[in-house]
Amino acid sequence: MNWQLLKLGLVFMMLSVLAVGGGTAVLPEMQHATVHWFNLTDKQFRDIYSIGQVAPGPNMLMVLLIGYRLAGALGAAVVGVAFFLPDCALTLAANRLWIHFSGSPWRQSVQQGLAPVAIGLMFAGTWAIAKLSLVHVSDGSLDVAAIAIATVVTAVLLWRHINPGILVLVGGTAYLLLAH
Repeated sequence: MNWQLLKLGLVFMMLSVLAVGGGTAVLPEMQHATVHWFNLTDKQFRDIYSIGQVAPGPNMLMVLLIGYRLAGALGAAVVGVAFFLPDCALTLAANRLWIHFSGSPWRQSVQQGLAPVAIGLMFAGTWAIAKLSLVHVSDGSLDVAAIAIATVVTAVLLWRHINPGILVLVGGTAYLLLAH
């Protein structure tokens, strides 16, 4: 048995169960695990995350790219099953239990208690990706062009509803022109 595949499966199975509030919630731990345990670089993780954001479909399909990068096609299959299957089974069981206790007063308490947890985990994921994107990997200095683009994109999104795909294209083009 390939120990790398077993380790990948176990790590992504654990991440799957921790993904309360969506995949963004586990990004810091995913980045830590893949960089420190599997020797993926911060730049490779950032690039894979970026591809996951722009590619059609759910953005957490990026885990398949991580598995592929670390262990080829079999790695992608193992990571995909390990990341999505436990979460699907847990969600199905929780949904059935949730419906069963629809009139219970503790249901509202659990729901209100999990909301800040999910928001905090998503903020931590966003912070982890922002740190990877706004700091030069080589020397640890701030990337002024990336910070300026992130600030403008945030302001535009707060001001108006614009298709994020357009902002990605404009931001990428602006970065190419500003940074090079």
